[in-house]
Amino acid sequence: QVQLVESGGGLVQAGGSLRLSCAASGRTFSSSAMGWFRQAPGKEREFVAAIHWSSAYTYYADSVKGRFTISRDIAKNTVYLQMNSLKPEDTAVYYCAVRGTSGSVYSTEGYVYWGQGTQVTVSS
Repeated sequence: QVQLVESGGGLVQAGGSLRLSCAASGRTFSSSAMGWFRQAPGKEREFVAAIHWSSAYTYYADSVKGRFTISRDIAKNTVYLQMNSLKPEDTAVYYCAVRGTSGSVYSTEGYVYWGQGTQVTVSS
């Protein structure tokens, strides 16, 4: 079993920055990647970013490319999401997730463990 604990969410003004952290515990070594998804009210949960655990190869949604940076600290078993130049449309609950052995890195169906989510609110 894997447990994910997220932190770093909060309220920020447009143009500001936040850094989300997700600390994983449990059997995470078999996972190929960890990712961030977000869900705004009335919308589907959407892919934000992911990182291959071993190689640190990164994937980004077009909507956040150039503004967000995903990274990982192997020693701390933690993944981060640095969010810069935040926009009101970035407002959502952000979820950390662990990818399974199958499925697309871009799809929620490819992930098997999820954190509780952390609220990010960007005011205009």
